[in-house]
Amino acid sequence: MEKEQEFLEYVVKALVDEPNAVKIERKVDEMGVLLTLDVASVDMGKIIGRSGNTAKAIRTLLRVVGMKNNARVNLKINEPEGGMRPERIVAADQSSVDEAIEDLKM
Repeated sequence: MEKEQEFLEYVVKALVDEPNAVKIERKVDEMGVLLTLDVASVDMGKIIGRSGNTAKAIRTLLRVVGMKNNARVNLKINEPEGGMRPERIVAADQSSVDEAIEDLKM
């Protein structure tokens, strides 16, 4: 395991409730190192954080670790099975807005 992967695993496992569900895949190509993170669906909010701030902070720290090792490091966070994407939330909100408008037409 490389330094950036070890670092990511350490940080993420410290943040989540289900550390055994944390999986990190590492790929290297001409663009640099890509770390792909999978966590339990109940822990997704802890990794993303409010307005994505936790994820941004983790990505920033990974870039610093990468620079120290002369590598460009990127992080992809996979959506867990049954997760809620923003599009789904917006769609749910849109239908309730449509219903409210229909109620006003009466």
